[in-house]
Amino acid sequence: MVKIEGSLDELRALLGRAERTVATATETVKETKKVAKKTKRKLSEWQRYVKNGANHIKFKRGPKKGRLDLAAMSKAFKRGRKK
Repeated sequence: MVKIEGSLDELRALLGRAERTVATATETVKETKKVAKKTKRKLSEWQRYVKNGANHIKFKRGPKKGRLDLAAMSKAFKRGRKK
């Protein structure tokens, strides 16, 4: 342990104000509480359809080769939903 001696003003200049550190600590706790309360919402049917890898339709040639063909996936999704 280190012993520090000096006037109150010198100590404040050296160590900073205690009120500021307490205030910033309480602010950070409040911010983290806000983040922790966020709840997950249910995905829509389309989002679940796109998430499933078996439903992926990809471009086979051209500049978009390998990317998802969302237009074709949309058509397949809509066709599959008809009853």
